[in-house]
Amino acid sequence: MNVDLIFKIAGLGILVAVLGQVLTRSGREEMAMLTTLAGLVVVLMVIINLIGDLFGNIRAVFDLT
Repeated sequence: MNVDLIFKIAGLGILVAVLGQVLTRSGREEMAMLTTLAGLVVVLMVIINLIGDLFGNIRAVFDLT
């Protein structure tokens, strides 16, 4: 696993947290919640792709088809 991927996920989390705080302080709680949910979905999609790659590697190692 690349360290770059961990840094990308952490950077996205920091960006979403800052945007959420800015939107909450400006009185747009709904937009802050949507921003947080969008960030969560993006990170989950990245993790789902990694899990798919993991299962593909497991199939290749054990020669499962």
